[in-house]
Amino acid sequence: MSDPTTADLTPPRGVVTVFSDIWCSFAHIAIHRLHATRARLGLEEQVSFDLRAFPLELLNDAPSPRPGTDSEVARMASLEPAAGWQLWQAKDWLYPSTTLPALEAVLAAKEQSLNASEQLDLGLRRAFWAESRCISHRKVILDVAAETGAVDVDALTEALDDGRARRTLADQAALSKSDRVNCSPHLFLPDGSDHANPGIDVGWEGAYGIGWPVIASDDPKVYEDILLRAATE
Repeated sequence: MSDPTTADLTPPRGVVTVFSDIWCSFAHIAIHRLHATRARLGLEEQVSFDLRAFPLELLNDAPSPRPGTDSEVARMASLEPAAGWQLWQAKDWLYPSTTLPALEAVLAAKEQSLNASEQLDLGLRRAFWAESRCISHRKVILDVAAETGAVDVDALTEALDDGRARRTLADQAALSKSDRVNCSPHLFLPDGSDHANPGIDVGWEGAYGIGWPVIASDDPKVYEDILLRAATE
């Protein structure tokens, strides 16, 4: 078996490769900005997103702590309100204990098309961050898939049943543990450049889950350059 950490991360022209986790508020902003900027620039037909897993729970050997995500909502929402945010509103016991099934579903949807994967990924992020839905639950994942209008739900169900994307998820986890991928989100472009958490310079006040993110600077315009370069280089 080949070593996934030696894989070429440079995508073809017209593709932006994105490593991220759905639990990550910075990735929620990045994915929203990628979609919104692509639409504003009229590049929906020229640029696609190849979404890959940066599974924080495997890298940290523990589920993502709810106090951490709760501490990020208000501060990150002030940077990009349109992405969709709210503090968790459902029952406590419905809070997701894992994002692995959701990440696997996004990878499985790529078998249909990059667009199907993009729309499922975007829908699952909004389901978690803006709608307080338990995205670790199979029915929620399939419901979100149906809501996109872009995913063949029967085909996705079959893919989840036989676990065909699980090996890919494991390989991407191994790559995420290497020094090739630094964080969620980390973007790779056709020109060979890469961009970790584009446009946002962040620090922390206090420990994660106790303190809160401190944003030193934020430049959303970097996404225009990223998408234009992906489309032309």
